[in-house]
Amino acid sequence: MSENIKPYKDSELGKKAQVAQMFDTISENYDGLNRVISFGTDAKWKNKILKMVSAKQPKFILDIATGTGDLAILFAQTTAKEIIGLDISQGMLDIGKKKIAAQKLDNKIQMVLGDGENIPYPDNYFDVITVAYGVRNFENLEKGLNEILRTLKPGGQFIILETSVPTQFPFKQGYYIYTNFIMPTIGKLFSKDKKAYDYLSTSAQNFPFGEVLNNILRKIGFIEVRDLPQTFGAATIYIASKH
Repeated sequence: MSENIKPYKDSELGKKAQVAQMFDTISENYDGLNRVISFGTDAKWKNKILKMVSAKQPKFILDIATGTGDLAILFAQTTAKEIIGLDISQGMLDIGKKKIAAQKLDNKIQMVLGDGENIPYPDNYFDVITVAYGVRNFENLEKGLNEILRTLKPGGQFIILETSVPTQFPFKQGYYIYTNFIMPTIGKLFSKDKKAYDYLSTSAQNFPFGEVLNNILRKIGFIEVRDLPQTFGAATIYIASKH
């Protein structure tokens, strides 16, 4: 389980603190590198999520592990009157705030420094909660999912976008080569943190996906759980609800 995988093996800090440190370090070039590494498919996946969220006509949205706010900014196109982007990395949030200000969305989107495993909002508050590439960075996955269930309104929608591992030939073999050799090399060439993309690659390969993650969500108490593999299984969108 990727909960035991940390960015810096020689650090005495816990996983949460290490993840925050890592994203602070790579925040300046994260957006550009992410688009290169995903070959632009990341934007397509997020636009699919936008359509799902728009259909719910939400008033209150929480985007956990919001990073530089890409999803939160997309959600400004919905009916939401309050969008919260929550992240443990101040460096990522600072860049997100600049993007939001440039698009004059300050009155609709708040970027909040906070922990997805201890969400600073009351029970049954949000119509929609999303996490893109963030659940595998939780120090305690079940604690984070319980917090999401707590703050989601009954009938609300929870959406995860997370990397997954293709299971069919030749995509499985191609994914292995790409994530073990090509992606870390690109990251090391263009990032100040040489270990960050090794961690992102390793954690992606070891995080539970598909029906395994579906069952974890059901165990926590989510209902109507389903998964939608994207791009031959390189990523998966998970959708769940609350009683």
